[in-house]
Amino acid sequence: MRIAIDAMGGDYAPDEIIAGAVEAAPLLDKDDVLILIGPKDLVASKLSEKNTHNYKCIEVINAETVIGMDEKPVEAIRSKRNNSIDVMAKMGASGEVDAVISAGNTGACVAAFQMRMRNLPGVTRPGISVVFPTFEGPLTLCDVGANISCKPIHLYQYAVMASLYSRHNFGIEKPRIGIMSIGEEDAKGNETIKKARELLRSDKNMNFVGNVEGRDIFSGKCDVIVTDGYVGNVVLKLSEALVSYMFKSIKKELIENHKIMAIPVGHVMKKIYKKYDYHEYGGAPLLGINGTALICHGSSKARTIRSAILAAKKYHKEHINEHIIEYLSKSDVRSADE
Repeated sequence: MRIAIDAMGGDYAPDEIIAGAVEAAPLLDKDDVLILIGPKDLVASKLSEKNTHNYKCIEVINAETVIGMDEKPVEAIRSKRNNSIDVMAKMGASGEVDAVISAGNTGACVAAFQMRMRNLPGVTRPGISVVFPTFEGPLTLCDVGANISCKPIHLYQYAVMASLYSRHNFGIEKPRIGIMSIGEEDAKGNETIKKARELLRSDKNMNFVGNVEGRDIFSGKCDVIVTDGYVGNVVLKLSEALVSYMFKSIKKELIENHKIMAIPVGHVMKKIYKKYDYHEYGGAPLLGINGTALICHGSSKARTIRSAILAAKKYHKEHINEHIIEYLSKSDVRSADE
C-alpha cells in the first residue's frame, strides 16, 4: 500500500509529521510505502536527521508551496500552484497512492479531495467521521466539519457511510443510528432534521433509533450519530476541551490535597486518558471520497500521524468504500430537494 502524507500540514509540521512517518515505518508491511509531500530539500534534510537510512519505505515528493491554516481553502488551492495538499490529492486521484493523510487546513483538504479525487458514486457530499470512546463501545459521529449546510439527503448518507464504517472498522454488526436534535421527541428539531428522520425511517435496513441529544454521545444509546458539520465540529472541540480540563483538574486536586494517592491514581488516570486522547486515534476519515482520505487534528504530534497511517491501512483493507457504493446503489431512498 502506498500512503501519501502532507509533511507541511499542521501546527508542528514538518518535524512532527516526519517523526510520525518514521515511527510508523517499522510497523508497516514489507510492500508498504510512505510518501512525504513537501519542499523536497527541506523534507529530505529533516528526514536525514532522523537516521532513517534503514527505512527504504519512506520517499519524498516535491511540493513547493504550503497552504496556511488560516487561508481560504478554494482560493489557496487555485492560487498556490504545487501546494502539498493539492499534489497529494492529485496523486490520490491518479492512483499513484492508495491513501492520503493531512493535518493541514481542513477546508483545503476537503476541497482538494473533492475536486481531484471526486466523490464515490451515489454520494452527494462527503463527511468527516470521528470516534468517541464510551463505556458501551466506540461511537461514530459524522459530520464534524466538512459540510456546515446540510440537506436531508446528506444526513441520510452520513448515516449510511458512518454505519458501514462502524460495522467494518469496529465489528458492530447492526449499528444503532441516531440523529442529533434538541430533544428526543419527533416534534423537536428543524425541518432538515425532520425530513432527514423520515428518510432514515424509510430505510428498513437501518437500525435507526430516532432523535438523540448531546448527552447521548457518551450514554451508550447508539453507535452512530449524524449531524451537520457545524454542530459536529462544536461538539468535537467542546468534548476535547472538556476531557482535557477534567483530567487537569483531577491532577491538580490530587497533587494539592491527596499527595499519597497521586501516584497510584495517576497510573489509572493515564490509562483512562489514553482512551480519550485523539492522538491515539490518528486521523478522521473523510467518508464518501473516492479513495482513502484521513484528516488529522491541526495540533497533531508524531504519535497522531503514526496512528493515522495505521488507521488508513485498516480503512483500505476493510474495503469500506466498496461497501458504501454497494449499499447506495441498492438504496431507493431519495429526497425531493436532493
